[in-house]
Amino acid sequence: MFPIRDHNPSTGTPFVTYALIAANFVVFAFTWSAFSGEAALAGFYADWAMIPARISNFQGWPTLVSSMFIHAGLMHIAGNMLFLWIFGDNLEEALGHFGFLVFYIICGVGAGLAHWIGAPMSGVPTVGASGAIAGVMGGYLVLFPKARVDILLIFIVFYKIVTIPAWAMLIVWFGVQLISGSLSDTVGGGVAYWAHAGGFVIGFVYVIPQWIRRGGQDYWRATDGAPPHPAAEYTLTRSRIPRVVKK
Repeated sequence: MFPIRDHNPSTGTPFVTYALIAANFVVFAFTWSAFSGEAALAGFYADWAMIPARISNFQGWPTLVSSMFIHAGLMHIAGNMLFLWIFGDNLEEALGHFGFLVFYIICGVGAGLAHWIGAPMSGVPTVGASGAIAGVMGGYLVLFPKARVDILLIFIVFYKIVTIPAWAMLIVWFGVQLISGSLSDTVGGGVAYWAHAGGFVIGFVYVIPQWIRRGGQDYWRATDGAPPHPAAEYTLTRSRIPRVVKK
């Protein structure tokens, strides 16, 4: 289940969202073009990735931020930036440019600490923006639970684009992180599920005061639980690529 877009793009330019996406791709391009060998790349991760054991020894605190801009592969960064592009713009418009940047960093650092709490003596480097982006998703759930999101459903050879409310997609995603974190070794499995869950909770809680100031449930009723501007209309058209029939 992959989200591909929401139906309420922001009315203004989300400068911070775009800047964060650009920064992540620049760092990714640097790490993969500058280091041709595994040893050099491992050394880079040792210096800039978040390693829980170092945090436990009161070292490497800046890596809680630097690790947010490092990714381990093309699919890793592509997936993270897709989620940030879909959910970041409306939240940036709601929190303001600077407020959104502060929110993003707090969620990312908090997600790193959540992972550290789950595996405080791990020596495995942790990288990726997914903890911070999980926070964006948590905040989005608070302010815009009924925003429409198009998702691509894939089941073996079957695929279909369907539109669902944001709350359904986000709650399912959060539930998967909790279940996976409970059943898996977050270090051996290669995915920091508790960082995802922790970032989501931090983002959710952080935005609640903003929701209350806007009127709480009255805000939801006034906006129907979606960003307070007209939704975009998308239509699917038949592909112009001709079908090839086997004979």
